Formats: sequence, structure tokens, C-alpha cells
Amino acid sequence: MFEHFPFWPARASTSAGQVDALFIFLLLLCGLVCLAIFALIIVFALRYRRRAGHQAEHIEGSNALELTWTVVPGCIFLCIFVWGAYIYFQERTPPEGAADVYTVAKQWMWKFQHEEGQREINELHVPVGRDVRMIMTSQDAIHSFFVPAFRIKQDVLPGRYTTAWFHATKPGTYHLFCAEYCGTMHSGMIGDIVVMEPAQYQAWLSGGGSTLPLAATGEKLFSELGCSTCHRSDMQGRGPNLVGLFGKPVLLEDGRTMIADENYLRECIQNPTLRIPKGYKPIMPTFQGLVSDEQLNALVAYIKSLKQSQPKQAAGSSVAAASQQPPATQVH
Repeated sequence: MFEHFPFWPARASTSAGQVDALFIFLLLLCGLVCLAIFALIIVFALRYRRRAGHQAEHIEGSNALELTWTVVPGCIFLCIFVWGAYIYFQERTPPEGAADVYTVAKQWMWKFQHEEGQREINELHVPVGRDVRMIMTSQDAIHSFFVPAFRIKQDVLPGRYTTAWFHATKPGTYHLFCAEYCGTMHSGMIGDIVVMEPAQYQAWLSGGGSTLPLAATGEKLFSELGCSTCHRSDMQGRGPNLVGLFGKPVLLEDGRTMIADENYLRECIQNPTLRIPKGYKPIMPTFQGLVSDEQLNALVAYIKSLKQSQPKQAAGSSVAAASQQPPATQVH
């Protein structure tokens, strides 16, 4: 019913209803507390106003009163915390099998690339009823990916990946904003999320011309950069085997263990000598400034596509080192 209220955005994702429910609960709770406080102020002002021969009684202390206003608010706050934490962890944990969309934020535009290879600027097409995970990085300043109808907002940082996911429930076109001041044209950094029926989405994908899948683009770049000479699947290369590496723990020379996620791969490509995989020498060159964010996305997508059952050669040298490096969030 709230969709028809002025300034109340459409509710078009699976998490939107839960976020709204918590928000409405907080509004009602704050409103009731506010009304109770003002009511008590009015009652006390009338009952204990200055009158001849009438004085308020001074209360030295009451354990029952102290316990009441400590325990009751404490229980309410604990319920709010548990409710909010549940929604937070649900929003921060993308479901298995979600479709990945690689995003590069730039002053002042949003650049998207699907796993199938299609590229878009300031407009993202997704199918209704499917989990979509946004893997995002910034090319310059800090941006923020904000879709009010989905109730999601995630900062987009330069030099690393951040993620957000959604499951659209209604076809339509929904506004995308940058919610972090990023420069003089910040207000113009807007876009649209176009949610389509599955059949329409497939027609849109097939109508985009001949484009290589993102992983295939990464494989080509992997070969052009000479990564395959060091990262071999027969374990005879000078770099680690990248087949089946993604998502697995990696032991480093300093004794730490890192998970080979997207940030780990990215960091190893850009600065491979920061964290050396155990048993390997720091011989991989840095690719910092030599490959663009879009090319990094393609390399990461290629390494992720290398499964154990795949008889292919391992992924790029930059990636190999990368696969051995932890994401910025996991460096601790």
C-alpha cells in the first residue's frame, strides 16, 4: 500500500519488503516514544505547575522504576539489532548461482558488462526473477551504487571490488543514482535498471551483435599477456596452477592463508609481489597501469571459469599471482 504514498519508492526486489518493514517499525516506535514524552510533559506541566501550597513529592529512588526503563528499552533495542543484522547479512550474502555483472564507475557514468559479453553505459538490463550480483570498482573517486526501488546501496571504491546483489520481482525501469558526492557532475551520474521478462531478456541478449563472453575475452587477453607460459595446468610452470583456484584458500610464504576471491585475484595481478604463494618465487611482473579495469574484470572472470574438470591451461600469470593474493578486506 505504501507504493502509492508520495515520495515512497516502488518496491521491486525481494529484500525491499523486509527493509521497509524494519523502517516502518522504527518510524512507529519513534513516533510512539515522541508522543509519550510530549504527553508526559503536558501532564506534568499541568499537574505540577506552580500553585500556592502545592509542591511535588521528591522521590529518592525506585529499583522497580530503574529496572523497568533499563530492561524494556534494552529488549527493544536488542530486537531492532537482531532484525537489522538479519537483513544486513542476507543482503551481504549473494545466493549461489547469481549472474555476475561487472561494473566500473567513472566520473560521471556507470559502465556494465555481462558475463555473456554485452556492454552497457548508464543502463543495465536484467531478467525478472533472477539473482544478480554486481561486482563493482571505481576508476577514479568513491561512488555509491544506489537503487531505491531495490533498497540497495553500496559504495564503489577505486582499486578494489565491492559487491551487492538483488533479485528483481517486477518488470519495469528503475532509477540508479550515485549516492556519494564524486565531483562537480555528481548529480548527473544517474542511470536506469531495466527489468525484463526472461524471454524479452534473452531476445535482448541475442540482439546485441556478436560479442565474446567475458571469460573468453579474458582468456584471449591471458594469452596475449603471456600468462599461460608461467601458469600451466601440468604444474610445470613457474607460477601457480590457476585451475580450480577461485574460492579456495591459498597458503602464502609468510604463513597466512587467504581466500582466492575476486579482490585476491585483482590484487595479485596489479601487485603480485605483495603476497607470494608458498613455494613460488616473486618473479611475476606487475600489471598495475598496464591493464584497464575492464581488462582486469575479463581476467578475473576467466580465472573464475577455470574449473577442476576443465582440461585447459591455467589462468594468467597476473592472475596466478593474483589468485594467491588476498582481497583488501582479507589482508588482516
